[in-house]
Amino acid sequence: MSVASNTAPALVEQLSETWDSIYLLCRELTAAEWATPTACPGWDIADQVAHVVGTESMLAGRSGPPAQETAPDPDHVHNDIGRINEQWVQWLRATAPQDVLEGFRELTNQRIEQLRARGEAEWEAPSWTPVGPSTYRRFMQIRVFDCWVHEQDMRRALGRPGHDQGPAVDQAIDEIERALGYIVGKKAEAPAGSRITIDLTGPLRRSIHLAVEGRATVVATLDRAADVTLRMASPTFAALACGRSDPAGAPVVVEGDQAWGQRIAGQLAFTI
Repeated sequence: MSVASNTAPALVEQLSETWDSIYLLCRELTAAEWATPTACPGWDIADQVAHVVGTESMLAGRSGPPAQETAPDPDHVHNDIGRINEQWVQWLRATAPQDVLEGFRELTNQRIEQLRARGEAEWEAPSWTPVGPSTYRRFMQIRVFDCWVHEQDMRRALGRPGHDQGPAVDQAIDEIERALGYIVGKKAEAPAGSRITIDLTGPLRRSIHLAVEGRATVVATLDRAADVTLRMASPTFAALACGRSDPAGAPVVVEGDQAWGQRIAGQLAFTI
């Protein structure tokens, strides 16, 4: 079940935690490190930072890239959101990565001030989100998840693991947990009456249980032993859920029904 606090102060601190971690990770990168490819097709480390800058610039009310001549979308762009993201990334490639990072620092400080100034009614106000209409609070939950995922993209590419525990990480794993009913019930087609446990062995430790009764639902505890248990490290879980890792080679231990457990592991990706 969800663990992270979703109060306005908590969400602000989770975003601040993640943005600070990104800045500290990148502030002393060499030119070669900035150009390191990541698991996001077509994006290197500098592009990852530019992507966060683009989204937070729009949320801060800043103007976007100037209008450009229409060009074919890269193969990794599949929708309007991806198209907007790519416009920001390509525009900021003309700026030195270290300057983009310093702009990121100034922008995220501004965003923290804006968020702290929002009243409770503004947090509950209707808002567009990447998962459909909801509230501004829900949007900021997703922003914690998205920023942390892109930080982890950079850490994996650079071989510098970190920021794998704490409130922001709890929020990111909560976001994946919210999708598990769809993943297990719809994508993996878990049979009615089944029970599943996903055991995260660390650094973030959590046992997530699902019961399938009409639909797959995350539950606090199971009423009987699980038919299948998947054990994996929390970074492995996040990488699989975000489509950053090949399930065939992922270090996942399956207990119980092997074929079914491997099918669940192979269907974990719900975002790319």
